Amino acid sequence: MTKQQFIELAAAEQESLRRFLRGLCGGDGFRADDIAQEALLKAYLSFERFQGRSRFSTWLFRIAYNCWYDQLQNYPDNESVDLQEVRKVEDEGSTADKKSEYQQLYAAIGSLTRQEQTVILLFYMEEKSVKEIEVITGMPSGTIRSHLSRARGHLKQYLEIL
Repeated sequence: MTKQQFIELAAAEQESLRRFLRGLCGGDGFRADDIAQEALLKAYLSFERFQGRSRFSTWLFRIAYNCWYDQLQNYPDNESVDLQEVRKVEDEGSTADKKSEYQQLYAAIGSLTRQEQTVILLFYMEEKSVKEIEVITGMPSGTIRSHLSRARGHLKQYLEIL
């Protein structure tokens, strides 16, 4: 892969990657952007090692997931990220209703375990297959399916309360 090919592939995945990380970061766009930059830099520095055994996006998401996971060590509660403390700052063009919807979505996702958050975001928001999620997270496919099932139930319960 050439540098130009890397840049083109990374540019095509940038919004999807930021959306995934924003979900993991509870809507904190600043933190998600920092992690995305770190992941893109790490990918750029090692793009020559990309062997094409998986899709480029899967490889890039794996790097980003690892960067996010590494950052969890900097937070007092290593078991989960408290998504209840969603930043009030959204894109400047967002309406108040849209901000509220995002906050409710992030709060609902925040009610899940870290593993459930990850598989829900990858499966539904990024449309990754179970096989791709397996590569990104290192979880076995049966575990991923189990987390998806439980997460759906937890989200349903959470949203019924609202």
